[in-house]
Amino acid sequence: MLKVGYIGLGIMGKSIARNILKAGFPLVVHNRSQAAVDELTAEGAKRAGSPAEVANQVDIVFTNLPDSPDVELVALGEHGIIKGAHPGLIFVDNSTIKPAVSRKIATVLATKGVLALDAPVSGGDIGARDGTLAIMVGGRTDALEAARPVLAVTGKTITHVGEAGAGQIAKAANQIMVAAQMVAMAELLVFAKKAGADPQKVVSAIKSGAAQCWTLDVKPPRIFAGNRNPGFKASMQAKDLNIVMETAREYGIPLPSSAVDMQLYNTMLQNGWGGLDNSAVLNVIEWMASTQIG
Repeated sequence: MLKVGYIGLGIMGKSIARNILKAGFPLVVHNRSQAAVDELTAEGAKRAGSPAEVANQVDIVFTNLPDSPDVELVALGEHGIIKGAHPGLIFVDNSTIKPAVSRKIATVLATKGVLALDAPVSGGDIGARDGTLAIMVGGRTDALEAARPVLAVTGKTITHVGEAGAGQIAKAANQIMVAAQMVAMAELLVFAKKAGADPQKVVSAIKSGAAQCWTLDVKPPRIFAGNRNPGFKASMQAKDLNIVMETAREYGIPLPSSAVDMQLYNTMLQNGWGGLDNSAVLNVIEWMASTQIG
């Protein structure tokens, strides 16, 4: 049985780690905040004091962290995974970070005989809890096949996109679409209400037609119930759009709609709404239209 480590036990990471543990894999965990570590150790996981200590004990080590600098520090820093690395170790990053940083980490870890996969995920807190995430993978095929038994208990689709960094490119593309859907949903809800129709009935009317999408399937019931608590924080959506735009600038790619979406999410941050769900970009559209939904 593969020994697994998991570093980063936030909204997504804790649920993913729990599914790995439930599947019977011996699990070693590390997190800056200890509450999540306490939960998982009570369920059978083992606690480690540093990323290096995790790496030293396992066959596969996962990370799920907020941003590129966090992953680089945990992977390559003074007490990082590289300090506990051993030949044959597989590093799997579930975070969403810059493709260039994923490539750098893979190159440096390779000098220690470590195989690296960038494997960002999509599906939100529900997908993480249910083990139904979509996993986009960049890296070597042999590393993916070695890690597949563990990945299979965390997601329902595992797609090998290409070499190192390709998984992060796919995730950035995913976040372009997610942001567009969230903004479009916000606009159509405000449009419906201000033009004189019931937004709930409008959603019911359109979600089985050409407008059908994950966002309309999942988000409206929470919004209409007045629940804008995070499944995926708006601050993280803003961070991901920043990755999209920085990568677009690097390659000279025009992304006019994504640029507007980024400004709307930045407005959320400026108004103190970054801790809300990414669907709460609705707050910005409501604010501009002087209209309230739910």
